[in-house]
Amino acid sequence: MGAKLLIIDDESSIRKFLRVTLEAHGYSVSEAVSGKDGILQSAMVRPDLIILDVGLPDMDGTTVLSQLREWYTNPILVLTVRDDESGKVFALDHGADDYITKPFGMGEFMARIRVALRHMANQPDNPIVTVGPLTVDLAARTVTRDGTSIRLTPIEYDLLKVLVTNAGRVVTHRHLLQQVWGEHSYETTGHYLRIYIGHLRKKIEIDRTRPKFIITEPGVGYRLVAPS
Repeated sequence: MGAKLLIIDDESSIRKFLRVTLEAHGYSVSEAVSGKDGILQSAMVRPDLIILDVGLPDMDGTTVLSQLREWYTNPILVLTVRDDESGKVFALDHGADDYITKPFGMGEFMARIRVALRHMANQPDNPIVTVGPLTVDLAARTVTRDGTSIRLTPIEYDLLKVLVTNAGRVVTHRHLLQQVWGEHSYETTGHYLRIYIGHLRKKIEIDRTRPKFIITEPGVGYRLVAPS
């Protein structure tokens, strides 16, 4: 079997649907019906990825997320019926690798799982990250697109480094600001982020008015993707 996945969701119909689909794609699937059961199963199964519904009967899913992140380092994909920005930002800031809103299409859902598992597989000290035609050498601090060198300022490079090492995942405004400008920068430097993302797009996008690499997640953050 392929990667081990754990579904934490109290809806039996959702669990059944996900299990059948995921097993058809070669994944090994375990299930938990509550937050407490999910935490226990996580410790027993040691899954490669967790699919966590934040609307659980016994405890809030974000509490489960925070408790899991005290020790669990593999990807967590959050399922939610809440389409509000604050809920998404909270989940991402507290350890979710990605989120998807119910109802969802299975094509997108499977793609998000593949991206999260690829990100985990590429974590070990690989100094060269490639996203479509964009290549970032983290050791040499160089950036190329289709083999052509792109010169970035230190701040532009630091922003791109955070995005490229989280390729395919949403990176929140808060996380970007903290990683580039420091731990306590959120309240004082928020406007800089939009300005420097614009500078970065000008250099790496073919048309910065229609970005294909750096995608805006409104009210949440940014996602670096390979252009389709």
